Amino acid sequence: MQSLRFFTRTALITSFSFFVIAMACKNKSANQDGWQNLFDGKTLNGWKVLNQDWTNPDSKPDFYVENNMIVCNTVMGNEGGYLITEKKYDNFILEFDVKIDTSLNSGLQCRSRMWEKDTTTVYVAGDVNGTKHITKWQPGYVWGYQIEVDPSSRAWSGGLYEPGNRGWIVTLAGNETARKAFKPAEWNHFKILMNGSKIQTWVNEIPIVDTTDDMSSSGFIGLQFHGAYYDYQKDKKSMWKNIRIKEIR
Repeated sequence: MQSLRFFTRTALITSFSFFVIAMACKNKSANQDGWQNLFDGKTLNGWKVLNQDWTNPDSKPDFYVENNMIVCNTVMGNEGGYLITEKKYDNFILEFDVKIDTSLNSGLQCRSRMWEKDTTTVYVAGDVNGTKHITKWQPGYVWGYQIEVDPSSRAWSGGLYEPGNRGWIVTLAGNETARKAFKPAEWNHFKILMNGSKIQTWVNEIPIVDTTDDMSSSGFIGLQFHGAYYDYQKDKKSMWKNIRIKEIR
């Protein structure tokens, strides 16, 4: 009887030891992998809302957490803004999933900043002709790389855009494979690489952008609220989840 108890106790201790070792190895592997969640699924810790509505400076976009998602509800009377990270990032791989109402437009900012003084740039519009405008930006206006989320018939999701500065850098005009990568009204997986001047994007594992640009080397990451201009856009939502980053040292 004592031998049986000794054997049982020894077996339990051995099993527990293997479990502890396995979990330690798993955690070590995860740490070595280098991925960090930018969104904890419960709170907006590490993020802050940034209003870009100069007509209504006291208003702000409606970002909140629901069912492990960051949700942006479209409110009338606000012309746009962002939910941005408090931390700045330079070289990284970023992944996220997004689902957006087809009446809206959005994007994810990378290496973004705000102008510190009045600035004038040549802006390339998002039409088929790439119309150029001389545009003035006031202090506080956000500029930086944006990876487009475009559920419209234009279908330029994953393209490289720069609000507040040069406008469109890489469109999807004529790239039918890339234009078909995004699935409207469904969850879509985005992947972004920014390493030095190298910029690449993927939508649902399909390559979209592969280019170089050195305008911005560091800045915040942000989820865009594009603004609403029509009644049918009221209370429509964009939803974000599984936002994670792997910094490249």
